Amino acid sequence: MNKPERHIFVCTSSRPNGRQKGFCHTKDGVAVMGKFIEELEERGLSGEVMVSNTGCFGLCEQGPVVVIYPDNVWYGSVTPDDVEAIMEEHIEGGGIVTRLQIG
Repeated sequence: MNKPERHIFVCTSSRPNGRQKGFCHTKDGVAVMGKFIEELEERGLSGEVMVSNTGCFGLCEQGPVVVIYPDNVWYGSVTPDDVEAIMEEHIEGGGIVTRLQIG
């Protein structure tokens, strides 16, 4: 596998003990991650972009949180319905989805 151009981190409130518990988990963080995986496969970008679930970013009130590297862009309150916009505008288009951007 080649080094991906981008890496998408999705907070799913993962814990070291394997349990998912917390705000991002209860607000569909797992579904958001699943939607990213689906979109990457459908668009043929699985080799160029990697998706990983994470534990807490410390911004629970803005969760689910999605971070895209190396762009260092943070998105908050992301829903599965927002994933398509992030894919089109950010990953494929090179822009930022300002309505979701944190900071």
